[in-house]
Amino acid sequence: MRNIYIIGCCSLLQLILSCTGVKEQPALEDDSLVQYVDPFIGTGAHGHTFPGATVPFGMVQLSPDNGTGGWDWCSGYHYSDSIIVGFSHTHLSGTGIGDLADVLVMPTTKRVDLTKAIGNRDDYDFKSHFDHESEEASPGYYSVHLKDVAIDVALTATKRAGFHRYSYPQGEPQQVVLDLSYSVNWDKPVATALKFENDTLITGFRYSEGWAKDQRVYFAMAFSRPIIGYETADSTSMQPATTEFTGGKLKTLLHFENDGDRILLLKTGLSSASVDGAVKSLNEIPGWDFGAIKAKAESQWEQELSKIRITSNDTALKRTFYTAMYHSNLAPVIFSDHNQEYKGVNGKVMKADGYQRYDIFSLWDTYRAAHPLFTILQPDRVGDMVNSMLAHYQEYGLLPVWSLLGNETNTMTGYHAIPVIADAYLKGFQGFDIQLAYEAMKTSAMQNIRGVQFYKEHDFIPADLEVESVTKTLEYAFDDWCIAQIAKSLNYQDDYNYFLKRSQSFRHLFDSVSGFMRGKLSNGQWRVPFDPKRSDHRVNTDYTEGNAWQHTWYVPQDVPGLIDIMGGRERFIAKLDSLFTISSDITGENVSVDISGLIGQYAHGNEPSHHVAYLYNYADAAWKTQERVTEILSSQYNDRPDGLCGNDDCGQMSAWYIFSSLGFYPVNPAESKYAIGRPLHEKSVIRLSEGKTFTVTAENLSENNIYVQSATLNDIPLNEPFLTHDQIINGGKMVFVMGSSPNKNWNNSVNEDN
Repeated sequence: MRNIYIIGCCSLLQLILSCTGVKEQPALEDDSLVQYVDPFIGTGAHGHTFPGATVPFGMVQLSPDNGTGGWDWCSGYHYSDSIIVGFSHTHLSGTGIGDLADVLVMPTTKRVDLTKAIGNRDDYDFKSHFDHESEEASPGYYSVHLKDVAIDVALTATKRAGFHRYSYPQGEPQQVVLDLSYSVNWDKPVATALKFENDTLITGFRYSEGWAKDQRVYFAMAFSRPIIGYETADSTSMQPATTEFTGGKLKTLLHFENDGDRILLLKTGLSSASVDGAVKSLNEIPGWDFGAIKAKAESQWEQELSKIRITSNDTALKRTFYTAMYHSNLAPVIFSDHNQEYKGVNGKVMKADGYQRYDIFSLWDTYRAAHPLFTILQPDRVGDMVNSMLAHYQEYGLLPVWSLLGNETNTMTGYHAIPVIADAYLKGFQGFDIQLAYEAMKTSAMQNIRGVQFYKEHDFIPADLEVESVTKTLEYAFDDWCIAQIAKSLNYQDDYNYFLKRSQSFRHLFDSVSGFMRGKLSNGQWRVPFDPKRSDHRVNTDYTEGNAWQHTWYVPQDVPGLIDIMGGRERFIAKLDSLFTISSDITGENVSVDISGLIGQYAHGNEPSHHVAYLYNYADAAWKTQERVTEILSSQYNDRPDGLCGNDDCGQMSAWYIFSSLGFYPVNPAESKYAIGRPLHEKSVIRLSEGKTFTVTAENLSENNIYVQSATLNDIPLNEPFLTHDQIINGGKMVFVMGSSPNKNWNNSVNEDN
């Protein structure tokens, strides 16, 4: 499987790069960090990122759409493509399921038949070829030359509005297609509306269903010059001339006077609640100064990127690091509009009183490292994110699993809003109702769906009663540990005892003979036959997007307990070594495409593996963590379009890189403790709140000097490979002395009782 990935993705992308080249971003000020971000990183291979314009956590992601369906086009764009059908205003970053791509706009000079049935992208009259030589992207900005029509397109954005600039060829018709019928992958429109308010303003909405079963986008689109004519169709039927239209698949062709002015600007405001909210979003762009809005977006990104400043002579490392910083700030997105309104999970228009509503919570992924990173770099947003999850609970009855713009997709396993909320509370974040939060946690953990009913009855999920039973049991057990910690802090002793016992459910599924977590039937017998390398994607499987080799290690709440049931430290280390050195072959007829980035059976391209390299720390072998982390950092990330070995999943893959290059990682993301790996940069300065900084320095760092020889924290020797959250946010300095050989004595594990 690993060899297939390397040949199929890396070699293909290298060929593309050698043929087209990657355009360097222009140098800004010497100390500018924006210059090191390349939004094309992750748009190749299986990264599933988009290259378009957005601001940190912005509602609008204005980006090109290739018009191609399929898994590697989940973001709407893939670097291997050469056709653009338009620019839409909403996109998912790095996910494994395609949705959104709302309100598609495309400038054209061509004749367009609005009644043509669209079977595939070949049927779009207004599509155009492009090449990467004439394409640029930087934080808050995207531009491309449309070769078939000789139009130059530039895009930028604010929080809730997108800004387009089109430069038409002299003497050609100046037209714009607004296509509310456009859809790709799972998404399809179910109701659309257009209203020509005047000759420079169009409003409307697009309701759609797909992965998000009830998605609503209201828009207001303003133009810098008057519309002098338009034709409108619904699906394949032209509509009578009027100023208001409703239909299932509306699209309109707009005409503008060709009076010698080659530049046309348009701006689009969005809201999930109302046209009024969308119109108010337009106010984020008060005039028609494209350069000023671009500069403002760039400034916002510079502010976010400067929260960590690294010192390195390796420009490629800087590009990889700061692009990871960029990707980690794309989701969740701001969801409430200027009226503080948004479309609730209950289908009603709701109001976010006293906080800003966020959505797009890819929690199966982001609870592991992205949300812990927010507690360091985004402290002012953490409370609002928690309140957003609690609003979801009040509207839906359960905490979010994978929420998408006012929808619960119920995608993936666990109830991982729980560790995010627990982590915030245990780190001292306030601004949300902890009693409501605790109620929501308990309710979600005691539900009778998603296998929890079997979990409560059997103390594990039987493989004959529920698919992905092993993964679900292991993840529920971790979430239960998180509830137990909150119960303890609130003095709910009975609840603490109950959920702490449930957190040990992993013990029921460990087979001491094979050495793996494996499926167990409701009669207590193991499921047979058993192949630890076998993967069956989402069907008749005990593991989610993986196999026994990858999921056996998921006991972050009790690593000492895992070491114990595996037979002690030496056997644990030997098993862990085998994970990274065994053949990368994956067996099965329906292997999950998510298994990528393989080192042995370790799969860095999918989230269940992300904590595993740090487990050596708990077995007094921290030097092995340093080796493995070095290998992962160097082999699974780079500064090319294929620079992510798997889906970025709303920033989780990037958050792993950020933490690991700083030199530490949250194995248990709700424990307020980090396992130390090795720093990748000579110096990293984290800018904290209240003017504090935390500095990580690596002395004698080189390509060969990857091992920690010693470390100090605020000039006091650090003799264990762990660091607490308080030690970071209180500010200070950590100094590593690096060497070319392991110091096997620098690794006293901390096996605290739970």
